[in-house]
Amino acid sequence: MQLDLNLLTALDALLEEGSVAGAAARLHVTAPAMSRSLGRIRKATGDEILVRTGRTMVPTTRALAMRAQVHALVEQAHHLLSAQQELDLASLERVFTVRWHDALTAACGAALVTAVRSRAPGVRLRLPAEPGSDDAELRRGEVDLASSAGAPALPDIRHRLVGRDRLVVAVRPGHPLTEGPLSPERYAAAEHLTVSRRGSLRDPIDDALAARGLERRVAAAGPTTAFALQLALDSDLVVTLPDAVTRTARERLGLVALQPPLPLPDVPLHLLWHRRYDDDRAHTWLRETAAETVRALFAPPAASPRPLAPGAGK
Repeated sequence: MQLDLNLLTALDALLEEGSVAGAAARLHVTAPAMSRSLGRIRKATGDEILVRTGRTMVPTTRALAMRAQVHALVEQAHHLLSAQQELDLASLERVFTVRWHDALTAACGAALVTAVRSRAPGVRLRLPAEPGSDDAELRRGEVDLASSAGAPALPDIRHRLVGRDRLVVAVRPGHPLTEGPLSPERYAAAEHLTVSRRGSLRDPIDDALAARGLERRVAAAGPTTAFALQLALDSDLVVTLPDAVTRTARERLGLVALQPPLPLPDVPLHLLWHRRYDDDRAHTWLRETAAETVRALFAPPAASPRPLAPGAGK
């Protein structure tokens, strides 16, 4: 029987994802097509490869034994076929999905699109709204590049630290906290809101306050930075958030930025991608372009920096 070597790629995806649907999404094919590939793999190997257990599928003993070797063969084939190819940005045609935090997209998404179009006009970018999961889309190949405040826990997700942002306190003009020194006690006594796509009412700021014997009341958790900033503008709620990635949005709304009255940890900013793209030259170019775009947020301004509003305390 003549063996279709494309089945190795399908087998690698099936063994890593553990499901027909997951492998299909990763390789951008339909579930029925992947199901047919699994049938051909079963016929070629004489093994079931994946067997159903309840609502999930688990690999057979033989599948477990061959998983590492199959993955190594696929990686070697990819490297063999692509290692000698030069990257021609002018003729490159590809679609990249970049899933960034909404504040980061608002701050430099337009700059990223402009930078990509200027050098690779055939490349198209998807900048979707941030979903509710983290690494799954990277593993399935649905997302090419993501952002995160923390390093990933999974070993197959690569990461690169591209900057550290400081926290500032954003309030509406004329807010009571803008009058007089801002002490930790006055800060804690105000009503706060957090930015959390999962609706968390607590973040590291609460730990910093607790270390001083203080506790704040979080009245609301907003799903996006834009929502939180608008709510702060329309109320006496206080939002504490990264400075560089929200500066343009704050200034556009006319919000006042105050220096936090107690030491707060910086917010690291990582770019994340799956290891399958380590040797992908087009993806490497995208990562470098994205990193340069993000780092520009943290570069010292050409003019003298605008001071924080009066009322900032030490």
